Amino acid sequence: MIRTLAALAGLAVTIPADLVAAGVAVVRGGRPATRRSDSPRTVLISGGKMTKALQLARSFHLAGHRVVLVESAKYRFTGHRFSRAVDRFHCIPEPTESGYARALLDVVLREGVDVFVPVASPAASIHDADARALLDPHCEVIHGDGDTVRMLDDKSRFSEHAAALGLRVPDWQRITDVQQIEKFDFPPGREYILKRISYNPVGRMDLTRLTRETPAENLRFAQGLGISEDDPWILQQFVPGQEYCTHGTVRGGQLQVYGCCESSAFQINYEMVDKPEILRWVDTFVSSLDVTGQLSFDFIESAADGHIYAIECNPRTHSAITMFYDHPDLAAAYLDDGHSVIVPRPTARPTYWIYHELWRLITESDRKARLRSIFRGTDAILTGWDPLPYLLVHHLQIPSLLVRNLLMRRGWSRIDFNIGKLVENGGD
Repeated sequence: MIRTLAALAGLAVTIPADLVAAGVAVVRGGRPATRRSDSPRTVLISGGKMTKALQLARSFHLAGHRVVLVESAKYRFTGHRFSRAVDRFHCIPEPTESGYARALLDVVLREGVDVFVPVASPAASIHDADARALLDPHCEVIHGDGDTVRMLDDKSRFSEHAAALGLRVPDWQRITDVQQIEKFDFPPGREYILKRISYNPVGRMDLTRLTRETPAENLRFAQGLGISEDDPWILQQFVPGQEYCTHGTVRGGQLQVYGCCESSAFQINYEMVDKPEILRWVDTFVSSLDVTGQLSFDFIESAADGHIYAIECNPRTHSAITMFYDHPDLAAAYLDDGHSVIVPRPTARPTYWIYHELWRLITESDRKARLRSIFRGTDAILTGWDPLPYLLVHHLQIPSLLVRNLLMRRGWSRIDFNIGKLVENGGD
């Protein structure tokens, strides 16, 4: 409770500074360059609480399309609903609720939607795939079908598919019983980690190493995870090295939007890097699937051999899409078949979320690096032609969630301004 009250007080204190920041942005003004579409469409975007949904809304709006944004009632105070890029906003059920697909269809029919672009949370990507059965006769859905999304979202099945294509992935084994850990023949000199197949918003940060030399500790750790046939995990080789993440938008198996960044367990800075081996890996993988959708991948560049290994696929929009904030062709690359692949423009500044940067400036030792990051980059939400989302994410959306948790006496592990939520056990 004290922590929540402190967070609310901190956000209240920063209101004057944010008003000044928004005012300066408005004075500087200017919309990014864009190319207007010859065939304007109505585009439905889900996941309205997240910055990546706002970025897509802005890109489609600037290209002349009409944007409808949806989100669950829990996030009805999302600052993004007040964006100049959003023509209509609707609350719909949570993706896990039985009425979700029907509610999407109701919005599609009511608003005359031509294209649905899910900006899915990890808990929603499979439900968006299943919703296609209702939506496909009425609009295009830029998302994989149920079978494809389930395969990609399953870390062990994804690894199996990639390996069959001759693509590098770390050694792995699917675990459905803790006794498999006891029987596993850990290769000498290798470390492994356990990762839940289903999304684990808090436990995903736990990288406890399992080795040949620690059999008792391995078993003790695994026994506390609740591993079962219904809740499988993956035992995956830990590969030391530099992490990378990618966003890809694919139409008919052809990569049309691609971005690659250095990454980490909690990634909140995005800057394009050129890694040809990663691009080849992604292009080979997506070409093996006749899919239209958004596919994001996590990689490790091994410190031992310098090769790229894919850790997992997330069949949904990546926050790295914020790197395309000034790209005039993003909307066309999403909506038009046969578009050449686009990458972030060389002039694009790295993106970040200023509250995360300021917190790290206060709590981390390398303050010069943080200041360089702030002055080199740009806030992913703040822009002069559309300032309200910045103000209302920080002073309506997040405070409303904090008040809700305060009233419900629920805890949280951190505030994620990028995703627009409080990270909590059992969250989305």
